[in-house]
Amino acid sequence: MAEDTARRLQARPIPVPKAAPPASTQTTLLVIALVVATLYLGSDILVPIALAVLLTFVLAPIVSRLERLRLGRVPSVLAVVVLVFAGIAGFGMVVGGQIADLANNLPSYQKNVHDKLDSLRSRATSAGSGGVVQQATEAFRDLKQGLEQVTGDTPPAATAPTSALPAPGAGAAREPVPVRIEQDGSDALTIISDVLGPAMAPVATAGMVLVFTIFMLLQREDLRDRLIRLAGSGDLSRTTEAMNDAGERVSRYLLMQCVVNVTYGLPIGIGLWLLGVPNPLLWGMLATVLRFIPFLGPAIAAAFPILLSFAVDTGWTLPLLCIALFVAVELFSNNVVEPWLYGSATGLSSLAIIVAAVFWTTLWGPVGLLLATPLTVCLVVLGRHVPQLHFLEVMLGDRPVLPDEAKLYQRLLARDPIEAMEIAEEKMSKGGLVEAGHGLLIPTLSLAEQDRQRNRLNPEGRQAVAEGMVALLDEMMEASPPAAEDTPLVLCIGARNDLDEAAAALLGHMLRPRGLRADVIPCEKVSVRSIAALAPTGVSAVVLSYLNPSALSHARRLVRRLRLHFGPNVPILLCLWSAHPEADAPEHAISQTTADRVATSLTGAVTQLEELGVLAAVEAEKAPQA
Repeated sequence: MAEDTARRLQARPIPVPKAAPPASTQTTLLVIALVVATLYLGSDILVPIALAVLLTFVLAPIVSRLERLRLGRVPSVLAVVVLVFAGIAGFGMVVGGQIADLANNLPSYQKNVHDKLDSLRSRATSAGSGGVVQQATEAFRDLKQGLEQVTGDTPPAATAPTSALPAPGAGAAREPVPVRIEQDGSDALTIISDVLGPAMAPVATAGMVLVFTIFMLLQREDLRDRLIRLAGSGDLSRTTEAMNDAGERVSRYLLMQCVVNVTYGLPIGIGLWLLGVPNPLLWGMLATVLRFIPFLGPAIAAAFPILLSFAVDTGWTLPLLCIALFVAVELFSNNVVEPWLYGSATGLSSLAIIVAAVFWTTLWGPVGLLLATPLTVCLVVLGRHVPQLHFLEVMLGDRPVLPDEAKLYQRLLARDPIEAMEIAEEKMSKGGLVEAGHGLLIPTLSLAEQDRQRNRLNPEGRQAVAEGMVALLDEMMEASPPAAEDTPLVLCIGARNDLDEAAAALLGHMLRPRGLRADVIPCEKVSVRSIAALAPTGVSAVVLSYLNPSALSHARRLVRRLRLHFGPNVPILLCLWSAHPEADAPEHAISQTTADRVATSLTGAVTQLEELGVLAAVEAEKAPQA
């Protein structure tokens, strides 16, 4: 139940936060530039800290469990750290032994490589002058010779003999000859710095990571309190929620990443062992570890065993089987294992993962590629809880940035019926026309009405939305036989404009399958000058459609006009589509407009017509037939 709730919350669109204090664009760009410059220039110290934070997220739950066993804080931390680094050292020893064994066997594969290269060369030239490779080679050779003839390039002249050199004092100045003093013995410090310097950098980084990890595990509560103080102790609720969200997401991502990598490397190792590729344990372990690196890791893990199979096998069967093995396992892992395990663990979009990988790799190199996803997850969490950083969640998060009604409204404004129909059909497939009307169509028309009231929607745009909605309803509804002439007639009137008329048309589409005759009337036909053209008899009920729930004065005048025309026996239903159903709008509207009933939803409108007895005759006719 909790996972279903989390998924539903994750699928909701990103809410629009309250307006943050305005900040100039120049200030924002300056802050971003300073942050990026700090990340780049301070990489030597920030990279170990980031790796230590990552390890702390992974190891903190284990340390907490050991503390619950009353082992103590310091012994628990030391035990976990020693076990982790012992595991890393053991992994390195196994990989080193496998690499040494592979290096000893490589000379025996040299003949197979030469034979395959010779076969490729012979196949390329076997076609004679018609071979593709040979024709391309001759074409490039002819092009090169032609360019040399056009440009007049000639081979460089031979060095002039010593006798041709000008004598000293003959007018030509002699260039000074650099003098280099060579010492017989080599400087030991220079050799150590040249040889051991590059090798000591990773060791130094690992040592810093170890130290930072130990201290972060020992003082994690103190660090948490300090972060809360920096973030602002005045808003403890939001800060705590943000920290818990970030911690849960990063920890779950790392745990699921470990599970996914193991389920990826284990089949690779077993498959290579069954195929007969040497050192399958090495390739399975490397596939597990390298897959922590996004995008490049799986490609690198697959390249080595495929090249080795090319050298081992005398034919082409083994390389092709290796390629098929990696492709099959990769597809299964990407399309089955990862969606099943990850779910909404990260909250990042696919494009955000790619952009984050490029960004952090540019700043911090290969380590940045490893840290790209966890660091970007933290940024998205900040954007979710800090209004000033809301743009980070919009740009990098995986939640939809627009609700369905806003997307449909935008597509209707753009006069794109195809995509608008796709959005409506997707909503309708989940709950039918009633659900689509409640959750999509009426809210879409309400958005248009709100923009009209704020003078943000011109008449052309309003007409496009109304006509597009009517056309959408015609496409969504299946053709039904016309109702008989003796069935009740309901007039659905768009009270003020064509948007109200579109909402009335939606209600009419819902009433027709129930056996009613529903005629949609525009507002112009019920004006003071045109209402006399309507037949005053044969009408069972009148429904007024309003998308603006505050237009009660207009509704009061229209209800009075309709009663004078149709008489007091014709019930009038007032539909205030944008009114909140739990508010006091219905009772207030009845007292203000003297309407018989008020509804705020489509199902409420149908229920009110049933209570008014409009549907009673139709239901009575259907009962004996059933």
